[in-house]
Amino acid sequence: MATAELERARPIVRPVRKRRKRSRFTLTRALRYLVLIVGGIIFVAPFAYMVTASFQTTADMFHYPPQWIPLHPTLANYKGFFKFGGSAIGRWVFNSLYIAVTLMILQTFVSSIAAYAFAKRKFPGRTFFFFAFLATLMIPSQVTIIPFYLILKHVPLFGGNNLAGVGGHGWLDSYWGLIVPRIANPFSIFLIRQYMITIPDELLDAARIDGASEFTIWWRIVMPLSMPVIAATAIFAFQFFWQELYYPLIMLSSPQLYTLPLGLTTFVQQRQTLWTLVMAGSVLATLPILLLFFFFQRYFIRAFTLTGVKG
Repeated sequence: MATAELERARPIVRPVRKRRKRSRFTLTRALRYLVLIVGGIIFVAPFAYMVTASFQTTADMFHYPPQWIPLHPTLANYKGFFKFGGSAIGRWVFNSLYIAVTLMILQTFVSSIAAYAFAKRKFPGRTFFFFAFLATLMIPSQVTIIPFYLILKHVPLFGGNNLAGVGGHGWLDSYWGLIVPRIANPFSIFLIRQYMITIPDELLDAARIDGASEFTIWWRIVMPLSMPVIAATAIFAFQFFWQELYYPLIMLSSPQLYTLPLGLTTFVQQRQTLWTLVMAGSVLATLPILLLFFFFQRYFIRAFTLTGVKG
């Protein structure tokens, strides 16, 4: 009887059910999605129209209002692009690939070393030199193109120049002039440095206690931990140098050294631009960038997610 009474006296404990939080579709969230959708359409629309126009005839391309879906799709533009460019297209692709890949590797290598010094090494003037590098980002490239041109023209012992840098064209119209002056990049140094700051100093101190050199610490510890930002800067470098037009246009004069964007300018004949062929060539020139971002997008997104802005 006593046991039965105790059982009755016990409070009935019922499991508490967690209420599911219902997502409230507020006006702020609706406006946020609306802005993102409109912004996405604005950014994607030019590329989408370029792809569409590459399958249209000249009459359909300049039809108003624009036709986003080709009424008479054709591959004649791509056939005409390869027929008009001929064997020069392969040379343009090789030049663009060679310059972009070489600068991507060299710029990432040099920028990572400089970023490691600014992030993990203490030396006199570190802050001054770092902000001096950042200050160069505010100078437009159009301002420095003439000094660059004159310096490259008078490089000694290159391009027919004598020891005084006179008599030839120096590094103009050559791979040297397109690659060497642009190995260092302040933006890449800044981006990698901000990421390396987040790596604990205790990890590097432990390696120093074990007798590791600074180069070993940079190569075997810091670089593997910084792979997301390294991949992001590599994508940035390849994308920029692959599609660059202005700098090669000023520095190059030999058709055999033309890059792919510069080669597309040859589709202008007697004040008339072959827009259908230009659209087809532009689509083909954009494909490597899309493939590169598709395969390395997880590193790209992770770099910007984890990179801090602390100094």
